[in-house]
Amino acid sequence: MADTLVHDVAESAPVPERRRPPRVRKTPTTYALRAIATVYLFLLVAWPVSLVVTNTFADGVGAITSLFEDPDMVVALQLSAYVAVWSVVINTLFGVGISLLLVRYEFPGKRLLNALLDLPLSVSPIVVGLALVLVYGGRNGWLGPTLAGWGLEVIFSTPGIIMATTFVALPLMIRELVPVLEEIGVEQEQAAQSLGASGFQRFWRITLPSIRWGIVYGVVLTLARSLGEFGAVKVVSGNVLGQTRTATLAVEEKYLNFDQQGAYATAFLLAMVSVACIVIVAIIRPKNHA
Repeated sequence: MADTLVHDVAESAPVPERRRPPRVRKTPTTYALRAIATVYLFLLVAWPVSLVVTNTFADGVGAITSLFEDPDMVVALQLSAYVAVWSVVINTLFGVGISLLLVRYEFPGKRLLNALLDLPLSVSPIVVGLALVLVYGGRNGWLGPTLAGWGLEVIFSTPGIIMATTFVALPLMIRELVPVLEEIGVEQEQAAQSLGASGFQRFWRITLPSIRWGIVYGVVLTLARSLGEFGAVKVVSGNVLGQTRTATLAVEEKYLNFDQQGAYATAFLLAMVSVACIVIVAIIRPKNHA
């Protein structure tokens, strides 16, 4: 009975109309700002990315196929995908929980926690990697000897790479969900609670459907950030060929070893995964969530 009532509350809730932004009168300043923005994006994004694409396919698709014929490169790509998936899963679960905590509850230290969540965006990834080494690394790490006694190796292994990648992508999911939760408010959840719905029912039937597109965008951003992480991974991985070398580390190694075609091809693959995710989300997204 409670499930039916909660479903009725969610279905009958009014959908707020989106107001169209007022039309701005076009002036010479408007056109100048548009031109500056276009040139800026072209020089900073479009041109460099297009050069990567053209250099990748300068000799056909041979650069791409050669990557999949190299066993060490296949391992690097698989490791990057494995780490990115774990980072997305961890940050999604943690991000949803922390977002609900920040928006729905008041507690001492809330503003401090909110500020600390932005720390990964303000601290260099190199510093993040070094901090993880100091805490979890070998003999000199604070927890290193204890973990070694338990037979666990964090630094210079896959768990350390996952930790570093998860940390640098930590705020992305949260910063997508917090504004959405603030916008939808708590009226529907309170109505469902008054009808006898449990906390899980309210979350599953009302909250989750309302924030699903925020979660989707957070997943896309987290995935893109995780695939492209370099600095923190370089410190904690050890860059062991065929074991802890990720695709981003392979890009640097190939470029320094004058295998520029291979570096361009690897960078192209990483970029295309992120672009494909964004395009797919844009296609399947309902118009009222634009």
